Amino acid sequence: MEIKWTPWRGQFVKGETPKDAGCVLCVKHEESNDPANHVLYRGQFSYVLMNLYPYNPGHLMIVPYAHTNDFANLPATTAAEIMHLTQRSAAILSTVMNPHGYNLGMNLGRPAGAGIDEHLHMHIVPRWNGDTNFMPLIGGVKLIPEAMDDTYAALVGHFQAL
Repeated sequence: MEIKWTPWRGQFVKGETPKDAGCVLCVKHEESNDPANHVLYRGQFSYVLMNLYPYNPGHLMIVPYAHTNDFANLPATTAAEIMHLTQRSAAILSTVMNPHGYNLGMNLGRPAGAGIDEHLHMHIVPRWNGDTNFMPLIGGVKLIPEAMDDTYAALVGHFQAL
């Protein structure tokens, strides 16, 4: 039997992730240590970072700096930049990781599946033929075959070129 080791997901899978006082997405944009926080790019109104609990390698989030969950009233400039960065992120992921497809989207509100419902964000999840198996269904566990720091190192230079 082959064993996949994904220790960074342990707390998340068990529901033991620490709850801090502030919004984790606001904290990310205020900090200056981008590599440690897996922030790949900072735009004028939003930024790109790697999802700490990815569905697949290369799972990115595009996040507005403004702390809001009100998509309907998001300023047009911010919405446009989020879409532009989603396009650029897909292009970079295609170049670096060669996925067969993508899932793109926002989960707005807890009933819609938002894990962080107070701060909207766009997900971009690269997908490959055969990347799903019985583990999520039977075991409630998703295996990620690449370390986040390795994915970050492969992507960050492409984002610096934006």
